Amino acid sequence: MATAYETVIGLEVHAQLLTRSKLFCGCSTAYGAEPNTHVCPVCLGLPGALPVPNAQAIRLAIRGALALGCTVREHSVFERKNYFYPDLPKGYQISQLELPLNEHGRLQLKTAEVDRLVTIDRIHVEEDAAKNIHGGGSGDQTLVDFNRGGTPLIEIVSAPDLRSSEEASEYLRRVREILMFCGVNDGNLEEGSFRCDANVSIRRVGEEKLGTRTELKNINSFRFVRKAIDYEVARQKAVLGGGGRIVQETRLWNETQEKTVSMRSKEEAMDYRYFPDPDLLPIVVAPADIEQARASLPELPAQRRVRYVETLGLTPDDAAVITGHPTVASLFEQAAEALVKAGKLSQDKAGKRVANFIQAEVLRHVQTEGLAASMPVEAGALAALLATVEAGTLSGKMAKSVFADMIESGKSPAEIIEQRGLSQVSDTGELEAIIEAVMDSSPDNVAAYRSGKTGLLGWFVGQVMKRTKGAANPKLVNEILRGKLDA
Repeated sequence: MATAYETVIGLEVHAQLLTRSKLFCGCSTAYGAEPNTHVCPVCLGLPGALPVPNAQAIRLAIRGALALGCTVREHSVFERKNYFYPDLPKGYQISQLELPLNEHGRLQLKTAEVDRLVTIDRIHVEEDAAKNIHGGGSGDQTLVDFNRGGTPLIEIVSAPDLRSSEEASEYLRRVREILMFCGVNDGNLEEGSFRCDANVSIRRVGEEKLGTRTELKNINSFRFVRKAIDYEVARQKAVLGGGGRIVQETRLWNETQEKTVSMRSKEEAMDYRYFPDPDLLPIVVAPADIEQARASLPELPAQRRVRYVETLGLTPDDAAVITGHPTVASLFEQAAEALVKAGKLSQDKAGKRVANFIQAEVLRHVQTEGLAASMPVEAGALAALLATVEAGTLSGKMAKSVFADMIESGKSPAEIIEQRGLSQVSDTGELEAIIEAVMDSSPDNVAAYRSGKTGLLGWFVGQVMKRTKGAANPKLVNEILRGKLDA
């Protein structure tokens, strides 16, 4: 009988803080500059250069940690993490170990497939390493771009509480959206400002002792996280099933081969010879500053989802989509509020109307690049368009056509409706005449309907819409048709 194993996963998320300058110097953190142009003696580790902490980075780290339920230490210390690698010019990374800035957080994951409370052991502040470019120069060289070196990061270390690749992916999504809504991190996976390492092990079902773990490095895609973890779990099961043992090591995910490959043996904390950085004073945070940061937190995505369901008429799935990006959530709220103020709908009906249209039409035109997002229309224009549907001026189908014109031309709904002559026919007398003409031309279908084939109502509606070139108010058409056919 095959041995049953349980998967155990802990994640280390590296999130770049949204500062304009690096953690210990004034160099720019802007992405995409020419290699080695955002550098100075401090971030290059030149002799005699002294680091000065970036106060805004500390404030953002506290803000993000509070949003994730952490306790903020009033006294924390920067330490030197010593190792030798081309991307580390000083020969050490300034990080935190014994006294991190934040610790003891938690994050509730709750979807149709996932229901788990994840403990966050710590969130510490550290500087990023430089970027190695393998195969540069003549093709057999490794070049180093130091622009990224010294960029401020928080490392969010979870307990080994996750039990599947799906849970790991959901955890990453929730951490990312929280940091984005708080303005702490831009969530840009492509640029590497949000990435993670996954510590993966397996153990026999029922055992308490953790198995030997492997660390999967620098994964910057939710899809790759799932694939890398699933592959690694299968690999470890195969090793143990074949009588072998798991070696503690660091492995990389090779997306081309869709497999993990060994990188190096896994170091422990003692291997890095941590010690307090003598060039940096301890970080002292006043209790009043912590409370001020807590009071300034925005409404978090999970809280928004509850409110959207309870007061704005959305389903849990609708709410999850709308809160997927701060700019989309902002568009939704502003448009729904404008629709209510126009006196067209109640709050819950306005929320549902706007959410449906955003998901069906707007999102296909939305371009996001991390925190940045390009919206095809403004909230006021979207609300004005939906108000015409509620007023009976446009049908839902016509509104989609007008929306496409709004994107292309930049004109208001009213301008497009007037120019195209799209006003929906809602004149009762005009519609009655058209309906009577349709009935007079189809006596057999009228007789069939009245004998019980009520499904023919759709056929009659179609004929009326055809004669009005889709401009008839379908709700009114149905009402008049039923009255005449049922007479």
